Amino acid sequence: MKKIAFGKISLPVAGTSKLSAEGTEGGNLENAPHGFGSFGKKEPPSQLREAQIEEKHSDENEEMTRIMGFESFGGKKARQFDVDAVLKDSLKSAVERNKDNLERLAEMSAAGAAGDATDVTAPDSEEADGQHSDDDDVIGPPVPPTLAGSVGDEDGGASDVSEDEEDNDPRGWIPHAQELALEHGARPVTALAADPAGSRLVSGGLDYVLKYWDFNGMDVGRRCFREMRPFESHPINDVQYSSTGDRVLAVSGSSRAKVLDRDGLEVAETPRGDMYLVDMQRTKGHVAAISSAAWHPKLKDEFLTCASDGTCRIWHVEDAAKQQRHVVKPRQAGGLKTHPSACSYSRDGTLVAAACTDGSLQMWDHRKSYVNTCMLVRDAHQKGTETSSMVFSYDNLSVATRGGDETLKLWDVRQLRKPVHTTAGLFNKFAMTDCLFSPNDQLVVTGTSLDRGETVGQLHFFSRLTFEKVAQLPVAEGHVIRIVWHPRINQLMLGCGSGVCKVLFDPDKSHRGAILAAGKKKSKSKQMEVVMNTQVITPHALPMFREPRPRSTHKQIEKARQDPQKSRRPDLPQGKSGTGGRVATGGSTLSSYIMRTLGVEAKKREEGDPREALLKHAKEAAENPYWVTPAYAKTQPKQIFQQPENQDEPDPKKRKT
Repeated sequence: MKKIAFGKISLPVAGTSKLSAEGTEGGNLENAPHGFGSFGKKEPPSQLREAQIEEKHSDENEEMTRIMGFESFGGKKARQFDVDAVLKDSLKSAVERNKDNLERLAEMSAAGAAGDATDVTAPDSEEADGQHSDDDDVIGPPVPPTLAGSVGDEDGGASDVSEDEEDNDPRGWIPHAQELALEHGARPVTALAADPAGSRLVSGGLDYVLKYWDFNGMDVGRRCFREMRPFESHPINDVQYSSTGDRVLAVSGSSRAKVLDRDGLEVAETPRGDMYLVDMQRTKGHVAAISSAAWHPKLKDEFLTCASDGTCRIWHVEDAAKQQRHVVKPRQAGGLKTHPSACSYSRDGTLVAAACTDGSLQMWDHRKSYVNTCMLVRDAHQKGTETSSMVFSYDNLSVATRGGDETLKLWDVRQLRKPVHTTAGLFNKFAMTDCLFSPNDQLVVTGTSLDRGETVGQLHFFSRLTFEKVAQLPVAEGHVIRIVWHPRINQLMLGCGSGVCKVLFDPDKSHRGAILAAGKKKSKSKQMEVVMNTQVITPHALPMFREPRPRSTHKQIEKARQDPQKSRRPDLPQGKSGTGGRVATGGSTLSSYIMRTLGVEAKKREEGDPREALLKHAKEAAENPYWVTPAYAKTQPKQIFQQPENQDEPDPKKRKT
């Protein structure tokens, strides 16, 4: 059969009636090939093929259903239920049924009828048939009558309102029922950090000491398990636990930062830069005191430090001993360098923020180069003051800054032009005073230093939405410097100016941590039970171990006589050579013998004739003159020696006077 084609339209020439009849079988007129066809948009062949396959599967399912006798055989989606709605309906029906049962019980008790409680509470057979579907929905015992009114009230009973008020009261979120004091030292605690698990605490202060505390292994004495001086005579400014909790970053008044492990062993130490270079980007490390530090929240090996040399440096633990990875240089409005006093990462790690002494708040994008800032506020705080703390909220939308100008400000990261809320009158004496967000992101917390006339440090809580003061707690007999509100164990840890670390907790709302240490009691000393009337038996008191006593003492006395110790025999006379280290002719000791011998020899020399001893060398001196004789040969007179007298003649008698 030939077809006449007009572009995309084809028309058969012969057999039109037959094709039309076949095409119209079953009432499918659209697929009939007569005429010009359809001028609409044709479905692609793939879609047509899928439609045919689905139709074929549906036919097969219907046939299988008819044969097997099932209502449905696959191909249907599972029903989706709203669990909350089902629970609410079942609870409401249970409360209504309990109300009816309580009314029946009241009527029967008033009438005085006797009956079983199960018969009264059980519905009739007709009612059971009608309520069979409702009983299947309810599982478990009925709701108690005391709670029926509060649960069944659609508008919410008085008890629900009171519970909601307690849950919405911000003062109920603060764990301050009890406290645990840890004695760090006599100087203020200027550094405090807790690990992510909440089992360990690290504290450092102006006494140059870094202490490790373990709540799980702490006894009643509440002593630290590790005490060290990592920076010798430099006060510790800040300590931070890494996101994994296996490393501790510590910085001090020196230009070096140290990375320690959980037990206090040194992992890495940053180098010191060259202080004579003008461009701080060309040095290997800081050249001035480091004021603050922070770990990256996502990368466990990266950390950030800022120092008084006007730089913020990004380090990696692997190559921290060599040099830094990046150098960030904050600038003033005129282009001169400024000193960052606090630094921090955002919660997602995309921003690097620093608060500087010129009052500015500067942020850089962590994914780009650190040449220009992505967010900048010049007059965030008063110029010339040190912003002691800067922290991001948990939702990463707000920033709280604690300034040295006695203010606390809340900023919105999306619109960082002016602060959202500001409060003043918070006296700050230390450049490390903290501010933070509560774990539920509803409160902003900071501490104050002691002003004149004050004796107790205060902890202030502000609402994040309205910035109204929610609570003010007197917590320590000194300045409140460092604050840590642990989100996992819900405990407040404070570093005070009196050298004490305090942990505030609530046994009902807090978990583990200081509760483990506070719950331990002092073990009683075990008393020894002493029996007064006891028989002591010595081994030699028994007959089998007893030595036989000699019947005759004569042999025993003779044996003791031969023993010099028992008989106390005096020293025997010495011979010519001496015995027992003593010399007979010299005395009792060797030194006395030497002195005696030397004295005898000297006496012998004195008794000889000195003139004869001198004239022995006269002949040799005359034959071989060397020094004096040649010099005085011409002028020296002839020597005349006295002739020796005749020794045979007797000495003249001396006259008596």
